Amino acid sequence: MSLTGTPFLLTTITLVAVAVLLPLALWSRVRGPALVRGAARLLMVLFAQATAVTLVFLLVNDSNNLYDNWGDLLGTGDHVQAAADLGPDGTGGISLRELPKVRQTFREADGPGMHAAGGVQVTDLRGQVSGVDAEVYVWLPPQYHQAAYRHRRFPVVELLPGYPGSAKSWFGSLHAPQQLLPLMRSGQITPFILVSPRTTLIADADTGCANIAGRVDADTWLSVDVPKMVTDNFRAEGGPGGWAVAGYSAGAHCAAKLAVAHPDRYRAAVSMSGYNDPADEPLSLAARTPRLRAANNPYLILRHDRVPPAVALYVSGESGDGYEAGLALQKVAKAPTAVDVVYLPRSDGGHNMALWRPQITTVFRWLTQQFDAGGRKDTGSATGPTRRTRPHEPSTAGATRAALASGTASRATAVRKP
Repeated sequence: MSLTGTPFLLTTITLVAVAVLLPLALWSRVRGPALVRGAARLLMVLFAQATAVTLVFLLVNDSNNLYDNWGDLLGTGDHVQAAADLGPDGTGGISLRELPKVRQTFREADGPGMHAAGGVQVTDLRGQVSGVDAEVYVWLPPQYHQAAYRHRRFPVVELLPGYPGSAKSWFGSLHAPQQLLPLMRSGQITPFILVSPRTTLIADADTGCANIAGRVDADTWLSVDVPKMVTDNFRAEGGPGGWAVAGYSAGAHCAAKLAVAHPDRYRAAVSMSGYNDPADEPLSLAARTPRLRAANNPYLILRHDRVPPAVALYVSGESGDGYEAGLALQKVAKAPTAVDVVYLPRSDGGHNMALWRPQITTVFRWLTQQFDAGGRKDTGSATGPTRRTRPHEPSTAGATRAALASGTASRATAVRKP
């Protein structure tokens, strides 16, 4: 029975009801010696407590999309088939153009939020380069199926959860499609393809989105295998001009790191309540050695880059939870790197979905501006330079980047600068 499925939740609710009624019906009717009566009553109490705790856990898990299945919860899941040493660029010298096309079969995704706003589809991908075997969720914008856009390619935002976290979280807990669908239909934001790959790849460990020979090639999974699969199966633009990456918590760290480390694959990144030093996540594999820790710190990458990457970063957070990390990135960034930092007051919430959910429309307005600006330039693709056009008329024309970053261009927002 699925951990996140409705049958298991209904079964647990039924057991809670039984656990409450059982003592009421049998407490005084238990017969036998005192020891037997005491043991029977103790078992009824323990049964009631166990079912209550289980129900609370399931409700919290469904609300926050922490664990996707029993393997994630019990620490038995392993999605790494091989982890070769792929070198600094994460390709192992493989020419990605020469790799065969990836043809995937997609099915309708199950779970809370998976059927809203047109529905989410999922496929099981075996990474050709990374050796990772895991699921990838895809949501298509409303324009994708319209005849007027049948020859258009769409930009992509890769969505990363925290740790622990399910790839479903952006569609379930954060309600991203439901929030973005009306804005895409009205042309207020770019119709992005939303892609969310699994990031929990090894039992009881956060990969830190790092390549670690012999353990996991998470960076390559996210920045090479997943983008190739999407461009092979959908009318999606190729990187870097067609791709952005966004995340919250540990996923925010990954988003910033992937963008600054691979400006040849991503144009922009969104980091909500993230951090720079991988050691801020105690279970991060990227913090196990000084070399890995430095190589996966976006602050150090920017600081030591001889050629500043042509990427834009949006960093939001509260004091002590993401804000200072953003300021540090902003301090060392040099053009053409751009960093917008947004301060979140404590009154907006804590390190949870209630803080991140209201930011969805704001950060996608910001992403729209980055891609609109890029759409006026020639960008490289797998087949050479192309003139890119946008399948929408932006309603944010004339708004400054700072206004979009703070949300003042769109609404009385939950994110404000100090």
